Amino acid sequence: MTTNYVIRRAKRQDSKGIIELLVALANYEKLEPPDQESRKRIIRDIFSKKMLRSFVASEKGSGKLVGYALYFFTYSSFLARPTLYLEDIFVLEEHRKKGLGRDLFIKCVSEAEKEGCGRMEWSVLTWNKNAIDFYEKLGAKRLDEWYYYRLTADTITALAHSATTS
Repeated sequence: MTTNYVIRRAKRQDSKGIIELLVALANYEKLEPPDQESRKRIIRDIFSKKMLRSFVASEKGSGKLVGYALYFFTYSSFLARPTLYLEDIFVLEEHRKKGLGRDLFIKCVSEAEKEGCGRMEWSVLTWNKNAIDFYEKLGAKRLDEWYYYRLTADTITALAHSATTS
């Protein structure tokens, strides 16, 4: 089904297409897309700092990017092994239902195995039933015993400065 596509590691020349896909994902998730400075940082963090890694899916022939997966590694102290954290996986709507999302996901699974990961993790918006069904069909288990917490940049700055003044 995905014979009209190529999945490969992202290259710097894919930057514009990656940003276009990231904006499409933000629109799909009803979130504010990254501003110009954020767009520059993400490209820098993938290709210069190598903090993130990415696979892209492109159409054979045109080379147009139609999907991507963005991931990085964390570490499990109890397993003493890395964890592949899947930050984003996205396929443009007109290219869905062709096995492309599954192929991108399996590419990440293979990368986790290659890197000796003890686990692979990601988060899913609670309203995204299609994604939930997709992952559970592949054998993923939803964790009920963990809550995710977040500090925003403003809170990080405030806390960091309060620690230095106390």
